[in-house]
Amino acid sequence: MTAPSRVRPARVAGGVGDSTLRPDGIPKLEGSFEYAQDLWQEGALWGATTRSPHAHARIVAVDVSPALSIGGVHAVLTADDVPGSPTFGLEHSDQPVLASDVINYWGEPVALVAAEDRDTARRAAAAVKVRYEILEPLTDPGEADTRDEAFRRIRIRRGDQEASGPVVVEGYYETAMQDQAPLGTEAGLAVPDGQGGVDLFATSQFLHVDHEQVVASLGLSADQVRAHPTGIGGAFGSREDVNLHIHLCMLALRTGQPVKMVYDRSESFTGHVHRHPARMWYRHEANRDGTLARVEARILLDGGAYASTTPAVLANASYFAVGPYKCDSVAVDGVGTRTNNPPCGAMRGFGAVQVCFAYETQMDRLADALSMDPIELRRKNALTTGDHFATTGQIIETPLPTVEVLESLAAMPLPADSESDLLPGGSGLTTEARHVMRGIGYAIGIKNLGFSEGFDDYSQARVRLAGSGAVVETAAIEVGQGLVTVLAQIARTALGISDVTVEHVDTSRIDSAGSTSASRQTQVSGGAVLKAATTLRDRILHHHDGDDLTDQGVLRNGDVIVTMGELVADDWQETATFRHPPTTAPDEYGQGKLHADFAVAGHRAVVDVDPELGLVRVIRVDTAQDVGKALNPEAVLGQIEGGIMQGVGLAVMEELVVEEGIIRNPNFTDYLLPTILDAPDVEALLIEEDGSWGPFGAKGVGEPPTISSTAAVAAAIRAATGKAIERVPVRPQDIAL
Repeated sequence: MTAPSRVRPARVAGGVGDSTLRPDGIPKLEGSFEYAQDLWQEGALWGATTRSPHAHARIVAVDVSPALSIGGVHAVLTADDVPGSPTFGLEHSDQPVLASDVINYWGEPVALVAAEDRDTARRAAAAVKVRYEILEPLTDPGEADTRDEAFRRIRIRRGDQEASGPVVVEGYYETAMQDQAPLGTEAGLAVPDGQGGVDLFATSQFLHVDHEQVVASLGLSADQVRAHPTGIGGAFGSREDVNLHIHLCMLALRTGQPVKMVYDRSESFTGHVHRHPARMWYRHEANRDGTLARVEARILLDGGAYASTTPAVLANASYFAVGPYKCDSVAVDGVGTRTNNPPCGAMRGFGAVQVCFAYETQMDRLADALSMDPIELRRKNALTTGDHFATTGQIIETPLPTVEVLESLAAMPLPADSESDLLPGGSGLTTEARHVMRGIGYAIGIKNLGFSEGFDDYSQARVRLAGSGAVVETAAIEVGQGLVTVLAQIARTALGISDVTVEHVDTSRIDSAGSTSASRQTQVSGGAVLKAATTLRDRILHHHDGDDLTDQGVLRNGDVIVTMGELVADDWQETATFRHPPTTAPDEYGQGKLHADFAVAGHRAVVDVDPELGLVRVIRVDTAQDVGKALNPEAVLGQIEGGIMQGVGLAVMEELVVEEGIIRNPNFTDYLLPTILDAPDVEALLIEEDGSWGPFGAKGVGEPPTISSTAAVAAAIRAATGKAIERVPVRPQDIAL
């Protein structure tokens, strides 16, 4: 927490509350912005990876001689060449740097190649001869559960376990494996320093944890490896795990030359984790007036071959299994299984997306059973500040305007009941307008903000005077969400100086900023910037006995007593670390203060359906979202619109098709993504309420737009067709007559 400045800074142009232009916006539009894929250094080699064509197999022999015989090849490395720890992992070190004995998923890395050009590197990687003994893959998470192949099990019991209600609804629900599908694939450059160390520039969401894993596998000291932030073309969770980072450094250190790697699109689908597919069973019991009496749920997540963040994703899915609703009798059992399917990990919403689809479908079914308006049912059970959270029992201490979100959403005008410009199926005239059925659906979602379960969640930032203003130094990763903009806005407002830039620095120059995930950076890194800037301003004013700090310098009674140039010459700077309010680990029943903050969002979807062919067009998605304080309103709206598109994708088209552990559609031809022609109209209301611990009361905004938008679209399809809709994405056969 930060103490307020002894003199409140005057409002500065481009500060908190303004929709300022992004400093990286024009370079990205012009094509001059440097992404990781653009990095190059004179004399660099290209790296490539030999990957397993099997989901499960035993490695009998590896012959690298055919690859080494190709002209231009400088190195071919296998598991025997890993100098340090043979395994790595974000939370558990269980994933081999290179497979040495058993293949556990399709596309697992077996060997690395460095060559003088990209084509040669790829040809050499393909030339590595690996003899496999094919094994039967374990691909069904239900079977994995029975075999006790589990990364984590969670058991939540709260309240009277004998409680019941006279109105009961049950259902089984499934969500498919979704890919983050960032436009920029995994890429990086490793540069040896000539003294046994290396500088790494690679796509990342968590620079310092990447650094720890790389250092361990290289067998080097921490100061011998420097991890640098790079330009990233999207992330959404796919950059949390190490992929090519260790491989790049191994090749660079072996060859003594810089090495660059860029995954192509199909390799990217195997080179990063995905959203966990889920199977869920729910039972809701309610009283005749609609109040929830008991909720039971069983949640099964397929974690794939290695742990990644499965334990934490399962925790979120389990803790948020009831949604933003009050209930005093809860029983939730969750399991995250180990299979030979592709590894799954972080993706926007982090477990809350899957269960939201299930519990919101249940709430609609319950409303039908009660002959009650679905909005009224949700309002009657809505969580708010001061309530006990249904699963963990913790008291909600920060603002949670669930009712206001609901009422604002319900009050938004609906589109006219006229023909859409585009019918389901696009412009191909697949149907006539008179056959189209329109549906409207609602959904509300909730998620934690920041890391949970007792994790020491902190961020460090530095603010220093330089040039004609100030510089913010941080290791927090900008993945396209606008962090570089909002950190500058926070510093401007806290300092009272308009000329502020943000500089991303490497692991040797600053402590961790944590991961760009969990909707946490604005609150936690923003909190660190606010703390550093406020402390710096107070020190400067105290030292010079001033009463204000502006672009001109230190003022006393309106007169400049120290110019900005004089201040900059004195090398003023302040480093601060910010921690969010402490959380606790759960007890044996899943109880405790597990989360530091919450955000709630609601969505209303309008869809048109061609029931003959099972085609859907999402016409509109309206939303109201709890944002605490919108530090940059246009940036918040941009996050909301992008998040809704990912929710729409999961609802109607996005699915990685995995058969016997093999991804059958690892390309943008067969893995369908919503395009601009699929984008619905969006109207968004920002619900602002003071009281959160984020800077100026801000809450993270990145994940809530995705959580309940999928469920709202599914509800609208259900309303249009009368079909149950128990799985997403909704397929034509699920709704066709």
